[in-house]
Amino acid sequence: MKLGILVNTNKHREHILGLAKAARAKGHEITIFNMDEGTKLLGDTTFRSLCGMDGVSMSFCDHSAKKTEISSEGIPPEIVCGSQYNNAVMIHETDKIVIL
Repeated sequence: MKLGILVNTNKHREHILGLAKAARAKGHEITIFNMDEGTKLLGDTTFRSLCGMDGVSMSFCDHSAKKTEISSEGIPPEIVCGSQYNNAVMIHETDKIVIL
């Protein structure tokens, strides 16, 4: 199964980390897309470390990051700086979506 996680707030970091780790432990692929206030989590090294896990891909909305004044400096290249197109691709390619 492919799980999509849409992160549009910065309130659920621990839930996202736990969900991602549990899903990977079951062998599921994960795609994470950050937008709006969720881009603020990109400043958290523990959150960013998810992109280093096998089977996890992450992207964020550049427009949202600029709006919330999040710099892309220091964000690992594995985390794709994208747009709502990346969100649409995630929705199309995953079996289930969780929005936090």
